[in-house]
Amino acid sequence: MIVEIERVAHGGVCVAHAPDGRVVFVRHALPGEQVRIAVTEERSSYLRADAVEILRASPARVAPPCPYAGPGRCGGCDWQHASLDEQRRLKAAVVREQLQRLAGLEIDVEVEPVPGDRDGLGWRTRLRLAVGPDGRAGLHRHRSHEIEPIDDCLIAVRAADIPDVVSRRWPDGAEVNVDVSSAGERALSTGTPGRTVTERAAGREWQVPVGGFWQVHPGAADVLVATVREMLVPRADETLLDLYAGVGLFAGALAPSVRSAIAVESDRRAARAAAANLADLAVTVAHARVDAWLRGGHDGSPVDLVVLDPPRKGAGRDVVTRVAALRPRAIAYVACEPSALARDLATFAGLGYALSTLRAFDLFPMTAHVECVALLEPSPPR
Repeated sequence: MIVEIERVAHGGVCVAHAPDGRVVFVRHALPGEQVRIAVTEERSSYLRADAVEILRASPARVAPPCPYAGPGRCGGCDWQHASLDEQRRLKAAVVREQLQRLAGLEIDVEVEPVPGDRDGLGWRTRLRLAVGPDGRAGLHRHRSHEIEPIDDCLIAVRAADIPDVVSRRWPDGAEVNVDVSSAGERALSTGTPGRTVTERAAGREWQVPVGGFWQVHPGAADVLVATVREMLVPRADETLLDLYAGVGLFAGALAPSVRSAIAVESDRRAARAAAANLADLAVTVAHARVDAWLRGGHDGSPVDLVVLDPPRKGAGRDVVTRVAALRPRAIAYVACEPSALARDLATFAGLGYALSTLRAFDLFPMTAHVECVALLEPSPPR
């Protein structure tokens, strides 16, 4: 069918309407376009579809730089058919819509570029490739277990050498991790290796387990640390709580500016790395689930500052409630998923913490993902 594309929606799709009134979530389209679509999924209340022919193009449409981008191909990128400026406008619109719909907040936000990519390409330092029955590594197609064979990945840093990875033969069903560190190390692995790579950020070196979490954009760690520091304005007599601490990036960067800090991380390898990374600082590292630690591991002593950097699903009501009960002076919430951020902001608002500042960064060009940093402070008394 032919549809008119109305607006962007969360998840790298745009919204149209079918003749029967059902919403259609369309990939590979842009707002204002008229496109012919092929339906890929049908539900009673909505459809999913790919734009397979552009009948009226948006001025922001460009030729995708990657030959594997497009209907039925690699699902790793969402917006290769849009200019970078348009990608950032679309992401900002999604952040605004999620905050308004889920948290009742009217926020004007722009998505800021971050140094370290080449016009939206060559930025991804960590990749996971799937292996098919032929032993060849590739990337999954959108919403599919099928693997797209590739010769290269243009959003990967050149040092990842994806042509080398896909030329090898791997065990059927394996997951191949490719890690390239800012110190120039390249590690290939399947499963859970024991080794680490060295990252450099915030004026320090960090040991990061291969396959473990570290920001994938080369400029991300420094930009996020600088933003969190600027928002929190840490003081020498204050205490800091870094939740979902990973290998200790925020605790390590802020610890010299406060009296003491606690970093809480559930992943065993990351917690062990954090303890080593922060051994020279006044930081206590707790290997525990954040919710469990807040219920029973914390001694109840006052906390002045909190950094929350949860996984994509967000912190959730239980964690948010317990963080608010500590009555910190300020909370910096680092979020890679705007819907989860909005839900948690709504919970914080009901507990006396209001959003003061929000910044958004384009740490994942060509994809629908966006990173936000929010500052929450106690709501003024009514």
